[in-house]
Amino acid sequence: MKEISVLISELILQTQGIDLSKYDSNFLNKSIQKRMVETRCQSTGSYLDFIQYNSAENELFVNSLCVSYSEFFRNPLTFSVLERVILPAIMMNKINSKRKEIRIWSAACAAGQETYSLAILLKEFSISVGKKINFRIFATDQSDQQINEAQHGVYSDCALNNVTLKRLNQWFVKQDHTYQIKQELKENIDFSVFDLFCEEHSSPPSSIFGDFDLVMCANLLFYYHPDFRIKILNKTSQCLSKTGFLITSETERDILNHYGFNEVYPQSAIFGK
Repeated sequence: MKEISVLISELILQTQGIDLSKYDSNFLNKSIQKRMVETRCQSTGSYLDFIQYNSAENELFVNSLCVSYSEFFRNPLTFSVLERVILPAIMMNKINSKRKEIRIWSAACAAGQETYSLAILLKEFSISVGKKINFRIFATDQSDQQINEAQHGVYSDCALNNVTLKRLNQWFVKQDHTYQIKQELKENIDFSVFDLFCEEHSSPPSSIFGDFDLVMCANLLFYYHPDFRIKILNKTSQCLSKTGFLITSETERDILNHYGFNEVYPQSAIFGK
């Protein structure tokens, strides 16, 4: 008998025309288990019957696969190495380069936490060296809603647990129980909707030619089937500059090591091209 994830995938394809084959089977099974708890279905069979005859649950299940959770300065070691090692190294390369602008792609940026974390590091680095640093961050996500939230840049108290008080005061404006990103932090960011599996473009169209010094694609690979992980890695790594860096997450380091990427600093999840 077919696995429940296969049966539900076939059902979704039939009812909504959405192909779930790109997702990792473990991720699909975990998503099914969560929906079973939410719907109080006691067995996979009963849940299959429920989703088959309930169009609302059919849509809710698909929506549950669009994971958009993120944090500011997620993975502290990664951001520490970025701040102390990688960004200074990129700047040194720019000194002898014809192109002085630092170009970054924040792929699957969710509601902008990752993107603004990178912008904060670059702005602070610019202040520390006493010189304006030209940079452009191209932040993309497949969700219109997430991009809209990222552009607004408004976050609740609990979303800022990893932000120091100094950074909170410097880069945010308090509004009742929320915090608004300051406008100056948005000036160097281009937000756009972009599907990483789009075959028409190798990088965000707004970036024109890619050639990124840094691509951050964290906490995404493990949701997908190995064949689609390779597609993501090919797309993100091929648009890097010769001296560029690819950043994933701590939990995805083994995936990059498996495909022969070289980690530039132990445990950092930062890889050279």
